[in-house]
Amino acid sequence: MIDKNDLEDGNIEETVETEDGNFAELFEKSGTQGRSWLEPGQKLTGKVLKIGAEWIFMDTGQKGEGVIERKEFLDLDGNITVNEGDSITAYFLSSNHGEMLFTTKIGGSASGSTQLEQAWQAGVPIEGVVEKEIKGGYEIKLGGTARAFCPYSQIALRRVENPEALIGTRLTFQISEYAENGRNIIVSRRALLEEEQQRLKEEAQAGISEGMTVAGTVISLQDYGAFVDIGGLEGLLPISELGWSRVKDVRDVLSVGQQLKVVVKSIDREKDRISLSLKDTLVDPWEQVLDRFKEGSFHTGTVARLDTFGAFVTLSDGVDGLLHISKLGAGKRINHPREVVKEGEQVEIRIESIDRGNRRISLALAGPARAAAEEEATMTEFRRQADDAPKGMGTLGDMMRSRTQRGKK
Repeated sequence: MIDKNDLEDGNIEETVETEDGNFAELFEKSGTQGRSWLEPGQKLTGKVLKIGAEWIFMDTGQKGEGVIERKEFLDLDGNITVNEGDSITAYFLSSNHGEMLFTTKIGGSASGSTQLEQAWQAGVPIEGVVEKEIKGGYEIKLGGTARAFCPYSQIALRRVENPEALIGTRLTFQISEYAENGRNIIVSRRALLEEEQQRLKEEAQAGISEGMTVAGTVISLQDYGAFVDIGGLEGLLPISELGWSRVKDVRDVLSVGQQLKVVVKSIDREKDRISLSLKDTLVDPWEQVLDRFKEGSFHTGTVARLDTFGAFVTLSDGVDGLLHISKLGAGKRINHPREVVKEGEQVEIRIESIDRGNRRISLALAGPARAAAEEEATMTEFRRQADDAPKGMGTLGDMMRSRTQRGKK
C-alpha cells in the first residue's frame, strides 16, 4: 500500500520497479481491461474498508483503493461517524499510482479560489457559513475572502418560515455559477437536498412492496383523501380506504401529524404514485355478519343513502343492507325512495336474506316503520290521483253537494 505522506508530498517515483519489470511496462501489457476510469467530480458509493488515524480507506469497485480524509467524518465532538463496512458516498478528486483521493465536500474554511473553481467545474459540494441576509437571499462565506450569494429559493426544499434562524450556521452548498475569477459566485443548497431526497426515495421504494403494512404520518388532508409520509415516500390514502364504513369528510377521521399503520395497496413507479389503505388494517365487519345478524331478525338501522332502486340502511359500521323500492311502497307504486324515507332517518327493518359472499343483505320495513310507509304511500297515491283528476270540477265538497242535489230531483 502506498504511504500517505509520500502521496501528499509527491515523493513516489513515476516508475515503480517490480520483479517482472517496471510498472509502466506491466500496465502496457495488461491494457485497460476491467478498469473503469473516473472523472474528477464523479460521484461514487463504496464500502468502508478500514479507518486509520488520518485516512479512511474505501472499496470503490475499481482497481485500487479510495482514500478520504478522516476529519470529514468527525462530528462536533470529534467522534467518528462511520464504521467499517458502512457504505459512503463521495466525489472523486484525483488519482495517484492506483490510489484514488475522494472527498464528501470541500471544507469552506480552507478553500482558495483555485479549489472553488475546481469544485464548481467538478460539481463537488463546498462548505460555507451563512453570514447575513441580503436582498433576495443570503451572503455565504466560503473561506478566506470568498463570498457567495444563495437565493432564498435555493437555501431549502421549502420556504423557510424564519430566515434569520439560518444566520451563523455552517451548511453544504453546490456552486451553480462561478464568474469573474471568483468575485461572482452563486451557490445552491437545494440542489444537494433534492439529490439526497431522491436517493432516500429510491432506497425507500426498493424497500416496500404491495401488501406491506408500514408506519406513516399524515402530512396533509384533502377532500378526496389524505397524503401520508411513509419513511421518505409520500402516498395517497383515498377517502374510500379510511374505513369499512362510509366517510363523508376526511377531517372527521384524520388530523395532520397523526401516526397510523397503513397497507401499501399499489405502487406505480413510472408515475411515482403510491396508494395506501387504512381499511385493510381493520377487521372486516363482514367476517362476523352471520354471527350478529340472522335472517328474519328485527333491527334498527339508519338510512345512509338513497338511489332510484332503493335505500341503503346501515346496520353497523361497514355493513349496509338494501331496502328495495318494491319494499317501500307497501304494495303501492312509488317513483323514488325519498317519497317514503330520507337520509339520516332511523327505521325498523327485518332481515329477509343474507348473501355473505357477495356482501348483500336484503331488508324489509317492519313495525311502525312499515305502518308509516303504508300511510305515506297511501297519501302519495291519493295526491297523485288528485293531480291526475280533470280540472274545473270544483272541490270534493262541491262534487258531493252536486251529487246530493241530483238525488233529490
